[in-house]
Amino acid sequence: MVIEYAGTVIRAVLTDKREKYYDGKGIGCYMFRIDDFDVVDATMQGNAARFINHSCEPNCYSRVINVDGRKHIVIFALRKIYRGEELTYDYKFPIEDDDNKLHCNCGARRCRRYLN
Repeated sequence: MVIEYAGTVIRAVLTDKREKYYDGKGIGCYMFRIDDFDVVDATMQGNAARFINHSCEPNCYSRVINVDGRKHIVIFALRKIYRGEELTYDYKFPIEDDDNKLHCNCGARRCRRYLN
């Protein structure tokens, strides 16, 4: 285990509204979906995990785990991570049509060119 993705748990139906609010205020949005119903919003009350970048060749992975009946998002190492090495994981965004593709800038040798 490297770190838990911490923040405020909100209902998934509220994510678009919050994202529009943050965008209107010029605030970067940091959200991570737990499941179809809940999302962790780390924008205002998150920890350092919200700054972990995507990579097509990551050194970490994320899992939703259940602790005492509550779901938590935890980042785990895929391999030994060296001091000073950037932490990355695959965001695994849903596939979108060509008009909604997000370009990937991870720089990995096997980069998929898109996050979605």
